[in-house]
Amino acid sequence: MKTFITDDFLLHNEYARELYHEHAKDLPVIDYHNHLPPNEIEQDRKFENITQIWLEGDHYKWRLLRANGIDEKYITGNASDKEKFMAWAQTVPNTMGNPLYHWTHMELLRYFGIEELLDEENAENIWNRANERLQDPRMSTRNLLVDSRVDFVGTTDDPVDDLKFHQSIASSELSTMVAPSFRPDQGLDIANHEKFRRWVEKLGAAAGREVDRYSTFLEALSNRVDYFDELGCRASDHGITAMFYEPATEQEAGEIFERGLNGDALSLKEEHQFKTCTLQYLAERYKEKNWAMQFHIGPMRNNNTKMYEKIGPDSGFDSMGDQLLAEPLSKFLDSLEKRDGLPKTILYCLNPRDNYILATMAGNFQDNSIPGKVQFGTAWWYNDHIDGMENQMSILANVGLIKHFLGMLTDSRSFLSFSRHEYFRRILCNLMGSWAERGTIPADMKLMGRYIEDISYYNAKRYFDL
Repeated sequence: MKTFITDDFLLHNEYARELYHEHAKDLPVIDYHNHLPPNEIEQDRKFENITQIWLEGDHYKWRLLRANGIDEKYITGNASDKEKFMAWAQTVPNTMGNPLYHWTHMELLRYFGIEELLDEENAENIWNRANERLQDPRMSTRNLLVDSRVDFVGTTDDPVDDLKFHQSIASSELSTMVAPSFRPDQGLDIANHEKFRRWVEKLGAAAGREVDRYSTFLEALSNRVDYFDELGCRASDHGITAMFYEPATEQEAGEIFERGLNGDALSLKEEHQFKTCTLQYLAERYKEKNWAMQFHIGPMRNNNTKMYEKIGPDSGFDSMGDQLLAEPLSKFLDSLEKRDGLPKTILYCLNPRDNYILATMAGNFQDNSIPGKVQFGTAWWYNDHIDGMENQMSILANVGLIKHFLGMLTDSRSFLSFSRHEYFRRILCNLMGSWAERGTIPADMKLMGRYIEDISYYNAKRYFDL
């Protein structure tokens, strides 16, 4: 069967179609948060087969393969690349209603020119055609960025990384700007004593100084902020299972730091005191650098202990949490505002129950430095589908200003995922077109077009100072 991804896919009225084709379709892409491996960009990796570029590291697909009863051998195990592709082909017809059904066929169409719907019957043919296409030099990582019209990529990087691949990319002729993003989660995870101690040692080595007390710990973090900034960093990122706020003096945090290094047991209050004090310090540094601070709030990670011990983290065993976040988040942001230390901030929640909390929380801390200084971020992870995107944008419009919304990011490890920006733009145009069709906003194509262009591209360009 031929693809259902037509020119007017997801565009259900004339307003939506005009908005997409005239205002959104041809705009470049700013992908300000993703997990693309910088080494593969630097090396301009070429992929031997579609499994390598399509299934490696993609825990979205891995979860659906498991739900389809596929043995782990064909997911993360030692099956051949072709066998893994065949397992996905067997699974795809069962994914209707899931965004991966759309993404799969958009990627086959946009990157491989394949119009058929993938299933077991045509899997062999599509495997061969896709692999033949991958022999084209335009299918290397750098060319994929350029051909996808990607202006900016913000990767996700640990402060202890040497960023040597970013250095090399920055000195190359690649037209896409590839910048690191500062992800210091391990530097806040003081309760995991041995892992934290090893990370502090790496931090000291990266910063070129001994880290033996809290003051030198902060100095080393500051050193890495400076280094990331030199290489074009525009944002930090923080994965937060449960939001925290427990004020502490620097002396109190220092005592907790030393006890954590020594492996002493810490109370939850002490853990939160250390995290709060450290993150306050970092936030003020982010503001000095004009970075955005991103909070990804609410996942429950590594739920399946047996599989975590077998194949490790980020393997498809994370889900939504339900911790309360409004009060600690408010107090944390307010603590920064009171000392004039609140940077540009983007708030994402995994549990959609919290959408109104974040949308209204953002409105508490706006100022005249930039429109939309504090953002309710795009629908994230398990909300990254039509219903989730429409819900997030509708709530933002209801209680804030969607005009200044930063729009889409891929949060992906895949070089084929940039078609998700097209997916988002179609959903955005259809949402606004439906408002015009119902008469809840004026059918002013010039005004609506400015909204679409800003949300799709220009807001992020201004916000990240690109």
